[in-house]
Amino acid sequence: MKNRIKAIRKNAGMTQQQFANRIGVSRNTIATYETSVRVPIEAVLLSICREFGVNEEWLRTGEGEMYIDITPDLELSRWFGQLLREEDNSFKKKFLLMLSKLTEEEWNSLQKVATLLFSSSVQN
Repeated sequence: MKNRIKAIRKNAGMTQQQFANRIGVSRNTIATYETSVRVPIEAVLLSICREFGVNEEWLRTGEGEMYIDITPDLELSRWFGQLLREEDNSFKKKFLLMLSKLTEEEWNSLQKVATLLFSSSVQN
């Protein structure tokens, strides 16, 4: 399992510290997993799978595909989970809170603006 955990971390382009922060353990704990000194507990395995879209069977046994197909709902869910761990005054939180208060008419207007911006950026 040590090589699979390290592969997930490397594929994510993260240091041990960044990876540890993302799943809620210490950097030293990640180091012990990657050297087979310790085996992750169930909660850590599930956290790795959830945070990085990893196929649990692959993580445990090496069988199957490394990553699961990520649906838009799963991708959003993961992103919101990360967002909830940010400071209350973060730009992302304040911006999404503002978006949550838009009326349907305002959403339609925003969609028109976003469509125009996207189509002009594709042309460039």
